[in-house]
Amino acid sequence: MEPTPDAEQMLRASSLRVTRPRIAVLEAVHTHPHADTDTVIAAVRDELPSVSHQAVYDSLHTLTDHGLVRRIQPTGSVARYEARVGDNHHHVVCRSCGAIADVDCAVGEAPCLHASDDNGFVIDEAEVLYWGTCPACTPA
Repeated sequence: MEPTPDAEQMLRASSLRVTRPRIAVLEAVHTHPHADTDTVIAAVRDELPSVSHQAVYDSLHTLTDHGLVRRIQPTGSVARYEARVGDNHHHVVCRSCGAIADVDCAVGEAPCLHASDDNGFVIDEAEVLYWGTCPACTPA
């Protein structure tokens, strides 16, 4: 499969070297929202069978550091990665199966919520995690 021009452009726009592992990881995260590392590795290996775990970990770290992917880690879960970045959205997690879905900000613009006391901090992001039971796990 040819790398998508978007992945290459995104890497170049972030002043990152364009490598096959980075392209494959970025495409895997775009294809599998909220994927854990094992899912990303499996998806990347579909394109690059000989890629090492370390190359995928390094790519995830670099892409996260440069804001091309976002790392989330709900309590009791492994780290997950998503391509939806820069909009300060939140997540809902199923207590039963662990499914994760995006939730847009409840009110206003980023950071969506205003702290009652910012303690002098300049707040640029608020992270909210909703917990519940997904439709597939809810008894009829």
